[in-house]
Amino acid sequence: MSRTNILSSFIAVRDTFFLEVSIGITANAFLLLFHVLSFLMHRAKSTSLTIGHLALNHLVMLITIGFIATDIFESQELWDDITCKAVIYSYQVMRSLSLCNTCLLSVLQAITLSPRSSCLAKFKHTSSQHNICGFIFLWVFNLSISAHFLLSTVATTNRTSHSLVFVTKSCSLWPLSYLPRYTISMLGIFRDVFLIGLMAVSSGYMVTLLCRHKRRSQHLHKTSLSPRASPEQRANKTILLLMSIFVFLYLMDCIVFSFSGLWWKNDPVHLCVQMLVGNGYPTIGPLVLLSSERRMIQFFISMWEKGSKCLNVH
Repeated sequence: MSRTNILSSFIAVRDTFFLEVSIGITANAFLLLFHVLSFLMHRAKSTSLTIGHLALNHLVMLITIGFIATDIFESQELWDDITCKAVIYSYQVMRSLSLCNTCLLSVLQAITLSPRSSCLAKFKHTSSQHNICGFIFLWVFNLSISAHFLLSTVATTNRTSHSLVFVTKSCSLWPLSYLPRYTISMLGIFRDVFLIGLMAVSSGYMVTLLCRHKRRSQHLHKTSLSPRASPEQRANKTILLLMSIFVFLYLMDCIVFSFSGLWWKNDPVHLCVQMLVGNGYPTIGPLVLLSSERRMIQFFISMWEKGSKCLNVH
């Protein structure tokens, strides 16, 4: 491939990445705003706090990756040590929290769907205080497990150094010695496998309950269900779709990262593709939630109409 073709491909993929980040930031801002207002107006569902927390998590994550991408592709000024540590550490924490929050959302939806006879039924009426305690635990856990980035991230001063792993134009990582690197890698793999396994179990449980409910309804009414699904069924299908998208993009991210090598000093086109895939879920996830929630659509339409009326009056 000629240099001109590589450059044009790089520009196209880079622009697509920045478009993805812009759409994701907008969608997550709307999703967060809706659930904050629902909570303040006491109209929140059992999963509203978790979805709002996930939207906040993704909003910060996309803003942070926007800063990282700017330093990789466009920045002319180098960051200092503090900026590098803050940005890289924040992104890694948000990325870990995204997995934890998605798993928590799947488990909470499975609990909401569970019948009264289930052992999960006793967790149905947990207060918002318990949810907040759970969020605090997730933050403390992920801040701790990503703490090594605060130590290993440094501002790049010598681009010819072979002992550094370059992350952006400004920031690099000191490679850890064998034992800490092996321990951190194993902890990360164990966390990811455990949480994805928990998502798979809760998703399978929801599918089983939905199929059982459908068969029971068909037996009682001796006909198929109405084409219009209930709000609970729509919510369950949305969460299942969200889990499927997350797992698919997570696996794609692992594959792309494995084949693309390490960070920005490799082929820029491959790097852009890796960043596109790696940040696809924070962009697609809120769009799925926004499009499937009729309350949300009606709420924003009514807000728009009220705003239009106020402007016409004045």
